[in-house]
Amino acid sequence: MTNISLNVAQDFYPRPAGRYAVDGKYTGEGFRKKLLVPNLNKLSENDKLIIDFTGVTMAGSSFLEEAFGGLVRVEKFDGRKLLNQLDIVSPRIIIKQRILDYINDAIRN
Repeated sequence: MTNISLNVAQDFYPRPAGRYAVDGKYTGEGFRKKLLVPNLNKLSENDKLIIDFTGVTMAGSSFLEEAFGGLVRVEKFDGRKLLNQLDIVSPRIIIKQRILDYINDAIRN
């Protein structure tokens, strides 16, 4: 089993916000395309992608929904498999809960 770790604050930006690339430099779409998709594509069945939000001072709902819900809606990842492969680490439990909610919403829709 292989784990890949990303620290959002260090590998992307400590205050990511916005949905689409046109909204700024550090958006959900950018995070999804630059970091999430390439790293998820490296994983085998039982591997994990650990997303660490330590050091992130703000993560807007549009950022989180586009980054994580967009994996299912836009990138067509299998949402159930995604829930097993993602390990969200955050000192703020609301971030993890929102990510799981956005993925589950995308699965239902």
